[in-house]
Amino acid sequence: MRFLLQLPSPKVLAFILGLFAAFIAVQTALFSLPENKKLVWIDVLFWASLVLIAKRTEVKLPLNATMSHSFIVALAAVALFPAWLASLLIFFFSFAKDQGKANYPWYKDLFNRTQHALATALASLVWWHIHSLTYIDRNILDALGIVVISVVYFAVNISSVIYVIYLSSGASIRKIWSENYSWLWVSYLVQAPVGLLLAKAYQVPLIGGWGGFTVLFMMLLLYFSRYYWDEKVKLEETFDETIEVLVAALDAKDPFTRLHSERVAAISQSIAKRMGFDEQDVKRITYAARIHDIGKVAIPDSVLLKPTKLTAEEYGLIKTHPSKGLEVLHPMRQRLSKDVQGVIVHHHERWDGTGYPSRLKGERIPLWARIVSLADAYEAMTAGRAYTPAKPPQEALNEIIMFAGRQFDPQVVKIFEELWLEDPIWKDREEFLRRYTSPAHLSALSSPSHSGPASATLPTSS
Repeated sequence: MRFLLQLPSPKVLAFILGLFAAFIAVQTALFSLPENKKLVWIDVLFWASLVLIAKRTEVKLPLNATMSHSFIVALAAVALFPAWLASLLIFFFSFAKDQGKANYPWYKDLFNRTQHALATALASLVWWHIHSLTYIDRNILDALGIVVISVVYFAVNISSVIYVIYLSSGASIRKIWSENYSWLWVSYLVQAPVGLLLAKAYQVPLIGGWGGFTVLFMMLLLYFSRYYWDEKVKLEETFDETIEVLVAALDAKDPFTRLHSERVAAISQSIAKRMGFDEQDVKRITYAARIHDIGKVAIPDSVLLKPTKLTAEEYGLIKTHPSKGLEVLHPMRQRLSKDVQGVIVHHHERWDGTGYPSRLKGERIPLWARIVSLADAYEAMTAGRAYTPAKPPQEALNEIIMFAGRQFDPQVVKIFEELWLEDPIWKDREEFLRRYTSPAHLSALSSPSHSGPASATLPTSS
């Protein structure tokens, strides 16, 4: 019952119900089309099984997308069956791996089923109309049809997902498209002919007198390709975990910097939210803040943990840690946006241009780096070092205000002061450490809040 009572935001719910109404309308239109294709129930059961298997063997891709072969199966079903059937197979047999779990509520399931089924239904409608042109050679119609319906499917599938992410997160449609899904169109066009090939193979048996054997053999070859993505994703996840371990180890070296990165991330997250960044950017700023000091793993402990004041030479070595950060992260740099890289490299620049490593001035300093720079400074001042006692929160705030326009972006300082006066958890370091390590607050503090029910992880088939 609790599962059924979960609801998304009203805008998201209205959009999902609107999609469902559109699916019903298109499906009704499909039922009215004249058909001359014979329906054999063993065929229906076989392709329903393929839909089920394809959906449950989807794999994660970078940028919060997923990949499965259900798109190929859907196109093959459109080519094989009466116009009304393919979309029903997709709607009723698309059982996701997370079916029934708390993280996959009914409205997310309904959204995924509906948008895939609607894409398939519209593809069926287009396929039927293309093949009603009886004066054109059938092979030409097949070739033309498979390209056109793949475009139709892609447009409906991706636009539905992008719009529901827009409604739930507030991120701009252009950004969601460019950063998450713009590259998928190639995958759709490349795979489209495979769907037609599957349909033809089923109609003209090559093995054992039944087309299903040929289709299963071809699908087996396709599933080998998914293992490449499995290994790629596992490798990237392992790298992310390694980075987390390095950051944790860096903080654990020195009691003065215990949970330094987590607190910098919490402060940066608060500032980013107050400045009106969308949810995706807030998450990325928070992640950038978590790893901003990763280059310090390349600094010798004798310098990094020195209990007395650093010499000029030693300070010069410390100043190399921003550039060393990108060296440490080189294997995953292509996965890091320019904004995240900008935080790592430029979080020690100053508003007046006297910072390092590039002596950037004013708004030439990336905005994300300006946010993390202030958060980093406040955390360091209130944490102290072996040779510098920690400042009380009020004194640290006063110093940041005093250095507005010199070290810090005045606008970021103003927002920081507003937040500070609201008494956030990160204001007092000891309170933050106590709350952060408390089981009741650990998950809430360790990462940015997740998006609403409809998020970038809503599956898209490709």
